[in-house]
Amino acid sequence: MTPAARTQAAIELLDAIIAAAREGGAAADTLIARYFAARRYAGSKDRRAVRELVYAAIRSCGEAPASGRAAMCLLARADEQLAATFDGSAHGPAPLSTDEPVAVPGTVPGWIGEALERAGIGPDEWPALIERAPLDVRLRKDVGHAEVLAHWPDAQVIPGLPQGLRLPSGTDVASMAGAVEVQDAGSQAVSLAAAASAGMTVVDLCAGAGGKTLALGDAMGGEGRIVACDVDRARLSRLAPRAARAGLSIVETRLLNPNRELEALADLQRTADVVFVDAPCSGTGTWRRNPEARWRLTPDRLARLTATQAHVLEVAETLVRPGGALVYVVCSLLDEEGSNQVDAFLRGHAGWSAAPIDLPLGAALGNGHRLTPARDGTDGFFVARLLAPC
Repeated sequence: MTPAARTQAAIELLDAIIAAAREGGAAADTLIARYFAARRYAGSKDRRAVRELVYAAIRSCGEAPASGRAAMCLLARADEQLAATFDGSAHGPAPLSTDEPVAVPGTVPGWIGEALERAGIGPDEWPALIERAPLDVRLRKDVGHAEVLAHWPDAQVIPGLPQGLRLPSGTDVASMAGAVEVQDAGSQAVSLAAAASAGMTVVDLCAGAGGKTLALGDAMGGEGRIVACDVDRARLSRLAPRAARAGLSIVETRLLNPNRELEALADLQRTADVVFVDAPCSGTGTWRRNPEARWRLTPDRLARLTATQAHVLEVAETLVRPGGALVYVVCSLLDEEGSNQVDAFLRGHAGWSAAPIDLPLGAALGNGHRLTPARDGTDGFFVARLLAPC
């Protein structure tokens, strides 16, 4: 592909990503993969260059731009070499004009910026929300650092996380699948709030594909019982093979029906030592990986998510044994999904209390604990540990 053809490809992909964000379609990574699957002539350097252009444009626009061309024009204003690729060639974009529509530069949509500021996340922290995320992995407890560091000599131990390593971007982790799991340092840290240990009964109520389930099972030394649940069949189906690779036999999965979860959980009422709730959320803490997600979030969607979170907390409450713990986690930096949810739960459930959390990353916030990309170099999370009355 010529430089001009790469620019045109980026414009076409951005058009698709903008439409998907508006209509609730596929994520940017998926759209990029589909685009190149249909264009086998594009080599690895072409794919990498186009991808970098696409994500540079996404990160430059706080609000969804009017078009992919408008987004690329914004980049071209500051890059003469990129501007030169608007040459009108056979596979390139049309030349730039003086009255060309150009996207407005920014970091976050205006209404989300206001919500972040209410949560104490000021504009000085916003650029870190959309920086490229590092590649973090979690070592299984029985895997020695020496073995892994011999395999990846450039790996760095993550301070405070004895099983956490940060690898150079692009490192192939497939060769050590099972021994290590790709997991952001923040995700590793909030999993520690469960204080899971051998012999416990743990319910992971929103397990998804099981990243935190595996961390909990490893902390338990493979002894006890983990019931991993989700309403998404496709995501949950990925957990069993991952657990098998990790040598974790204590995990069982249950597919739940939305709004009818208790029907499948009747035998677990008041039995769990820990109920771990990694609740569906806006993902404002994970924009480093999915920067176009900030174009997808609307006030209405946030309201639906907070209602779902409150519902999941009510389901979780019924599963915790007397004196047990409910650990609530969201990968969000908004108080509406974090501290406000926990405060509302505590107001509505007499006898429940919030326990202090001591984690190697983050800082106390209200009745919980928060990690932020700017301060901690991780994805953003809010976590609270709530104790049931005895």
